[in-house]
Amino acid sequence: QVQFVESGGDLVQPGGSLRLSCAASGRIFSTSTMGWYRQAPGKQREWVARITSDGNKAYPDSVKGRFTISRNNAENTVYLQMNSLKPEDTAVYYCNANYGLYRWGKGTLVTVSS
Repeated sequence: QVQFVESGGDLVQPGGSLRLSCAASGRIFSTSTMGWYRQAPGKQREWVARITSDGNKAYPDSVKGRFTISRNNAENTVYLQMNSLKPEDTAVYYCNANYGLYRWGKGTLVTVSS
């Protein structure tokens, strides 16, 4: 059974930074494409970053240059470094593997507000 536990969300001022972590259980981590997603109130879940098993990264234009995804295969953990945060980044952030193939975790709340 694959499970994800996200952490690191907080209240931060515009322009600030946060680092999110996602611990994954199961034996799929090292061979999977891992992704971060977010869901703002009243909106659909959207993709914000992904990293393949060999380290190739991709981001949508909305976060490119501000967010950085990384992974530690030895610890089954994926990270999301978020810089220059904006109020529109406020959302619950989730991770998942292989383009959202597995059951979603509880997520971690990021609130960007002054």
